[in-house]
Amino acid sequence: MAVLFFKERSHAAMYRKSRLSSPSQVDELVLNYLKAKKGKPFTLAVDIGCGSGQSTRGLAPYFEKVVGIDMSEAQIEEAKKVDGPDNISYRQGLAEELDFEDGSVDLISVGAAAHWFDMEKFMKEAERILNPRGCVALYCNEVPRILGYDNCPENPARIVQEMFALLKPYENKENKAVWTEYQEIFDAITFPDKERAEDIYIKLKKPISWFIGYLNSSILYKSYLKDDPENAKATLEKTEQRLLKTLGGSSETIVEFSIKYFCLLASKPE
Repeated sequence: MAVLFFKERSHAAMYRKSRLSSPSQVDELVLNYLKAKKGKPFTLAVDIGCGSGQSTRGLAPYFEKVVGIDMSEAQIEEAKKVDGPDNISYRQGLAEELDFEDGSVDLISVGAAAHWFDMEKFMKEAERILNPRGCVALYCNEVPRILGYDNCPENPARIVQEMFALLKPYENKENKAVWTEYQEIFDAITFPDKERAEDIYIKLKKPISWFIGYLNSSILYKSYLKDDPENAKATLEKTEQRLLKTLGGSSETIVEFSIKYFCLLASKPE
């Protein structure tokens, strides 16, 4: 299974370096929703599929306690390597078997991980551990898009698209859930009070090397690498060289990216 890659120590380390923290726009959206539905105080947030803790740390200023949960021991070890506030803790666990008391959680947050869940079992656990009017927030993002290529000899977007065309045979239902912006996952949310927020765009500047690391850490690429190591490595190297050539610089050349996020929000009935 592709999900087994998350258990590898090398992948966990790469994930910590290449994956982004939750954007402030998404954090604000989630917190405003929670405030409107439940109100303060914000006591306990549980960040499921926390990986190396990028999204977990973003919640710390707003809750008395934040717990990051991930199925991968390697990911939890990476999360613990990063200094963070004292109100954060991490533990290994499953989205479908949450070790929290009934009605004890204000927010369940899931960043770029809900497509790996058994949604029926997850929603039963969410209903059990959430406080009345407590909230679920499931968000994800598309592949970063390079901006400002009007005068480049080759369109960077096309270069990336050609790489993903080679990765298409390794797509699975989990990947396709992301491509459809979690439509099936939205339908699987059992709380009647639910909504979706789309077209959340953020911009950031990062070196080209970061983007290559982002591609390298993707599950599609890891599946390709396991199946055909020689061609996978050659594909990533060729993609990097084409990007460097068209963007005119070194691997540390700073490039502006746009990233599209989408978020599903739901509140447990009273």
